[in-house]
Amino acid sequence: MLPIEPDNRMIASAYRGKHRVRICIDRGGTFTDCIGVFPVEPTKAYPASERTVVIKLLSEDPAHYPDAPREGIRRLLEISTGQVHPCEQPLDTSNIESIRMGTTVATNALLERKGEPCVLVTTKGFCDLLKIGNQARPRIFDLSIAKPDVLYQRVVEIDERVTLAGYTMDPRPSNRKMATGAVQGRSGEYINLLRTPDWDIVRKQLQEVYESGIQSIAVCLMHAYTFTAHEDRIGKIARDIGFSHITLSSELSPMIKAVARAHSATADAYLTPGIRKYVDGFANGFDAGFKNIRVDFMQSDGGLAPVEDFSGLRAILSGPAAGVVGYSMTSFSPSEQVPVIGFDMGGTSTDVSRFDGRFDHVFETTTAGVTIQAPQLDINTVAAGGGSRLFFRNGLMEVGPESAGAHPGPACYRKGGPLAVTDANLLLGRLRAEHFPRIFGENEDLPLDIAASSAQFEVLAQDINQGMRAKHTTSSSGYKDKSIEEVALGFLQVANEAMCRPIRALTEAKGHEIQKHSLACFGGAGGQHACAVAVNLGIRRIFVHRLASVLSAHGLGLAEVVHEEQLPAAFIWTSAVQPSLLLRLNGMAADCCAALGRQGFVSEHIRVQKFLNMRYDGTDTSIMVPESTDEDFASCFEDMHQREFGFILRDRNIIIDDLRVRSTGTLSEAHPGEVYDELRLLDRRNLDQPDTHPAFIEWVSVYFQGGYRKIPVFRLNKLTSGVVVPGPAIILDRNSTVLVEPGWDATITSTQIVLDYIYTGKSSHSGKAQSILSATAAVDPIYLSVFAHRFMSIAEQMGRTLEKTSVSTNIKERLDFSCALFDQEGNLVANAPHIPVHLGSMSHAVKFQLQRFAGDLHDGDVIMANHPQAGGSHLPDITVITPVFDDHAQVIFFVASRGHHADIGGISPGSMPPTSRELFQEGASCMGIKIVRCGAFQENDIRRVLLEEPAQHPGCSGTRNYRDVLSDLKAQIAANHRGIVLVRQLCTEYGLNVVQAYMAHIQRTAEDAVRSLLKDTRKSNGLQVLNSYDFMDDGSKICLKVDISEDGNATFDFTGTSPEVYGNINAPPSVTFSAIIYCLRCMVQSELPLNQGCLAPVSVTIPDFTLLSPSASAAVVGGNVLTSQRLCDVILAAFSAAAASQGCMNNLTFGIPAIEDNGVRYEGWGYYETIAGGHGAGPTWEGQSGVHTHMTNTRITDPEIFERRYPVILHQFSLRKGTGGTGMHSGGEGCIRDIEFLEAMSVSLLTERRVFPPPGLNGGGNGACGVNLWKRHRPEDSEGELQVLNLGAKNTVFVYPGDHIVIMSPGGGGYGQPEKCATTNDI
Repeated sequence: MLPIEPDNRMIASAYRGKHRVRICIDRGGTFTDCIGVFPVEPTKAYPASERTVVIKLLSEDPAHYPDAPREGIRRLLEISTGQVHPCEQPLDTSNIESIRMGTTVATNALLERKGEPCVLVTTKGFCDLLKIGNQARPRIFDLSIAKPDVLYQRVVEIDERVTLAGYTMDPRPSNRKMATGAVQGRSGEYINLLRTPDWDIVRKQLQEVYESGIQSIAVCLMHAYTFTAHEDRIGKIARDIGFSHITLSSELSPMIKAVARAHSATADAYLTPGIRKYVDGFANGFDAGFKNIRVDFMQSDGGLAPVEDFSGLRAILSGPAAGVVGYSMTSFSPSEQVPVIGFDMGGTSTDVSRFDGRFDHVFETTTAGVTIQAPQLDINTVAAGGGSRLFFRNGLMEVGPESAGAHPGPACYRKGGPLAVTDANLLLGRLRAEHFPRIFGENEDLPLDIAASSAQFEVLAQDINQGMRAKHTTSSSGYKDKSIEEVALGFLQVANEAMCRPIRALTEAKGHEIQKHSLACFGGAGGQHACAVAVNLGIRRIFVHRLASVLSAHGLGLAEVVHEEQLPAAFIWTSAVQPSLLLRLNGMAADCCAALGRQGFVSEHIRVQKFLNMRYDGTDTSIMVPESTDEDFASCFEDMHQREFGFILRDRNIIIDDLRVRSTGTLSEAHPGEVYDELRLLDRRNLDQPDTHPAFIEWVSVYFQGGYRKIPVFRLNKLTSGVVVPGPAIILDRNSTVLVEPGWDATITSTQIVLDYIYTGKSSHSGKAQSILSATAAVDPIYLSVFAHRFMSIAEQMGRTLEKTSVSTNIKERLDFSCALFDQEGNLVANAPHIPVHLGSMSHAVKFQLQRFAGDLHDGDVIMANHPQAGGSHLPDITVITPVFDDHAQVIFFVASRGHHADIGGISPGSMPPTSRELFQEGASCMGIKIVRCGAFQENDIRRVLLEEPAQHPGCSGTRNYRDVLSDLKAQIAANHRGIVLVRQLCTEYGLNVVQAYMAHIQRTAEDAVRSLLKDTRKSNGLQVLNSYDFMDDGSKICLKVDISEDGNATFDFTGTSPEVYGNINAPPSVTFSAIIYCLRCMVQSELPLNQGCLAPVSVTIPDFTLLSPSASAAVVGGNVLTSQRLCDVILAAFSAAAASQGCMNNLTFGIPAIEDNGVRYEGWGYYETIAGGHGAGPTWEGQSGVHTHMTNTRITDPEIFERRYPVILHQFSLRKGTGGTGMHSGGEGCIRDIEFLEAMSVSLLTERRVFPPPGLNGGGNGACGVNLWKRHRPEDSEGELQVLNLGAKNTVFVYPGDHIVIMSPGGGGYGQPEKCATTNDI
């Protein structure tokens, strides 16, 4: 490849052999970008005293070179010196000053699972901790539950245990119980040492692993973030044995959370050896290795690390992080303070990020199924890039997530590949084949093949037109066929909308106004989409750097070297503790400065930032708070909490979890935001006659909305500063194409193309969209797909608002909530993929209130309800509904949110009583009240419903945590308000009639997909009627008959189901509808918006006063969490879709009521969790183990957080071996969760599948039943052996210190006859 600058100057003679060439390399998945900068002699034509050379080459090209970065350096040295550097010889390093590199080596190894074989060493009882993780499944509608494999090959359990003294939920802070010999950990917490390892046994265990050939070891023991002695000793033994790589979690990531820390340690042990091998191999390609050369690698946090300190854990976002540094230093001005959105569009995905003067770091992320606990830049990725494939499925035009990759690549690559976004840009003339490298075909000398793209678009357009015509056979207004250009442009619109979703999540969902941002566009494909994306978002300025196609490599040259120190803490912020904290921070800062000093940085070039990781007591959402000038961390924390979450909690203590110091050393002088200074002084010259300018190449035809237009093409390197190119136009660089769309001007500066939106008319969408609908009532497949993205984005942003503004563990951390958008009749339009049991029932709740308040709904009203007869699921799930009105006081749509509240009263803490017989025993019930009336908050009514009325029933109380319930209700109101704002924006953009029309169109699309599924089922089974049944543990029977007609209608008939029970497993009809809509959506095996249309072909028959349609006073708490699971098993069995999963949520609650001690009243507390189990196998998949299935997907509390908060010891949380059903495909295994209680308290269990096992399907074996055990001291012998009692499926017991509750969750059923004879698992 040729350098960007068209001059041939070489390094000045005075500098030859004196280490003056600075090299930056971004090794990506497809291309490697290299930038070399070296001093030259100025000339009249080229007055610059430095020359910049850019080289772009394939990352993998073994036929021509073994290593792309080294090949790039070789070519740079030849260009800079004019001397030949043979490929087969080590490179001469005498001219190299520094090498900076970002690499995807670690990322690729993680994605492809090609790292170093390693072993995980952990505390006994936790061998499966990473397999279970947080127990949530990645995709709630994926029946096969595809989860990434763990990284380790083996696990070694060490018989050791420490736990924390005391617990944070204790209302009496002085009540600390410490065993003799308790020690203080690094965090300040006291540690009780329960068991010390037998070190001889440990040595034997590790020796056996070493002799098996494994050389890399990760160690993560419980509470090692604060107590490191056991990990340190294991590390020493491993070194003595000879392990080549040892990762201790206490050194790598000294933060609480065992799961994330173990993932991080394992990832480091898995990836770092490969990084070291790559670096060593890289160094061997130089004549003197790295002697006399400074070599730094980019880390995921946006800082450089010396080559000897570079690790796999911190390399995962190496390349994208360099891009963030690149645009932040070139597009943000400290004086202008305009925040910038980074838009990096590559071949397979698009990365988006935000910069407002400081880097946004996150400290826990998940990549390729691995939770990483380390500082990383907040970069969101969407699977929409140039290689993203184009589909027409279920009436929707879809872009990705599948990618054409580099091989075969898009159709135009001449390798027989599929249609991709690149093909659409090529067909429409936005990408010019004649100016694209001729590297295709058998001899790699042909241009892009537009004929191949066109031929495939002809086929796809025919499919789309036939499908859409079929939808309108009965419509009075017919469908007008789309041309291949209209189809291609439509796919680009869908791709653009997909890329806007993460940007909205990064800005609007966090309280930032998108319109006040600029957009920095880079990456190979971004320039073709930037204008359209900006218009969608309302952004009026775009920066495209002249080095946009290699901006990550350029960013490496602008980055700083970083050294960080971090220590755990567990302090309450007070004025008394502040001096000691500042002293520790200052000590850490001195260590950081010393570390950078050893790398050659002088104090003038070192900056230090100090942080405290702070959160409110009782929450798990922490904020990394930077030090302010007055050292008042608490005020800064409150300001940041208010901005991020919308509230502060003045009656809560502020907890400090970590101390962090980040120091940066600067090697080169950067001048951020220079482009703004240049724009102010620029002498602008409009390019009125394009074809007379030296940069003009040709006129070309490019397709826009409305047809082809002749537009000019310019070469960027001949456009001088001050030239203004009016759109539409194309600006070409050697490595990228920038499309200047109509309504935009491109101003050329010395470093950037600055695109400004000058269009002053109506919204670019509304006129066109409304004209389409005014001309015909036919649905447009392009807008159908665009609106599907927009509606889902609204529901997702509502969910993020609720998660942010809530305070309870259930909603904020376990994510037990759902948010949805409904049409004016209460039909579901879009429901973010939150909790499945909420999906179908929320529409019933909205419709009930629409009827209940008919004629009495007004602007500013907000309704609260939770009664089963009002569309509720169970009482802790409170639904908040907000109607939205037009200017004529007519309801135009609804938004609603449903959240599981921690306690709403009743006979037991947590409002999940296993022994309830009547509804009133389960807490407050509400058929529907206005909690906001015409904008006024009605707290008195809320207090009456939640506190006073429940307490009037015998043995019952009102909510035991009114403060949190009230706060969470306000959070639900805020989430609804967010949804209203977003839908109103959508209506302003497209018009109310368009929005409402596409609400209906999307519902019909879902209806068509489900109807097609039902037709296929009838045809493939050869049966008109499907039958299935199953039993609850009390013997109650659920019967189902599904009658499918020839036209795809189905009746789900539950006649024969047992009568209502005098217990709490009754399920209101809304739960049955949730199970049906969930199962139907799962069986449609492609992307489909879940909405009311899924139920349109379905009629449901449920006899009154049965288990599935109980009376108004019937207890239902178990129906929502237990019977709902059995319903899914029954429905999926009827369709022969999957064997039964665990059929249970394994509900566990425990707590302590309010107490008085020496005349002081202390508030009580409660805890609630659901526990994973086995997943049912299916026709093409093995059942997953230790995962939540079907109607729930809540997370579980990390073991270390669990023990810090509550008086418990978690002795075991592992898989229950052998509990999955046998078969051609085996069912998943259940879990074992063994909890010891350290104080007396009440414990309740609400479970199922303890009597009837989860059945297999089509000859597969049954999964094992679950078991609940109580291990207690005999009343007559408190010091003797524990007595083991079976608690059955549902029970409440009062435990004493030393008692254990052991929950063994059910396995999943197997599928198909096993190849060899096997017996069913024992129950």
